[in-house]
Amino acid sequence: MAEEKENMIVVKELVKKFGNFVANDHLTFEVGKGEVFGFLGANGAGKTTAIRILCGLSYPTSGLVNVAGFDIYTERENIKRNIGYMSQRFSLYDDLTVYENIRFYAGIYGLSRNEIRERADILMQKLNLDEARNKLIRDIPLGWKQKLAFSVAIIHDPRIVFLDEPTGGVDPITRRNFWNLIFEASRNGITVFVTTHYMDEAEYCDRVSIMVDGRIVAMDKPAMLKEQYGVVNMNEVFLKLARVK
Repeated sequence: MAEEKENMIVVKELVKKFGNFVANDHLTFEVGKGEVFGFLGANGAGKTTAIRILCGLSYPTSGLVNVAGFDIYTERENIKRNIGYMSQRFSLYDDLTVYENIRFYAGIYGLSRNEIRERADILMQKLNLDEARNKLIRDIPLGWKQKLAFSVAIIHDPRIVFLDEPTGGVDPITRRNFWNLIFEASRNGITVFVTTHYMDEAEYCDRVSIMVDGRIVAMDKPAMLKEQYGVVNMNEVFLKLARVK
């Protein structure tokens, strides 16, 4: 008998309303431990609203939401301690040095001074940033910023990391290198919940969901979705579904 996977995110019939506007319309999905889950949709589809709820920054109007084993209604602080987050803007401070950024975010995530020193040294060696330790973030290359921002987002060993369009504005090689970091985190048991506008990146995900007008209209492995819709890539799947009204 196959071992049942451990779910890090469980969402059932999630509804979020702003007045009469329904931003999230009865969303239901689960994301397993170590899974790379793509959360796709055009601008205005409701992705950001859902992510804010999953990160404990907003309450749903109704529905069940459990993140990292904690209830969204009553245990939001526990959720925040067990997740990491990275946005398209990388969440780094340009006027702080590489080391100061690491120390700042590690402190926010609750690491002790000894843990911060130890993990900062390991992180800079891993990313080959030893020589850039005292450089301001604004003075290092974009690819380094991106790798550093992701590594800082998981410096506290979270159960889940949320990546909100993390590769926007970077070149294809840098994007591919960034995905190698995602795969490494996944192999280490971190669940990766990622939004992206690049449909080639959707191919890298274990599963993807596609939102249209606040609803999830498709969810499966990329290969299965391409087969279901009779197309050769995820861009064509997305275009077919996004045009449905």
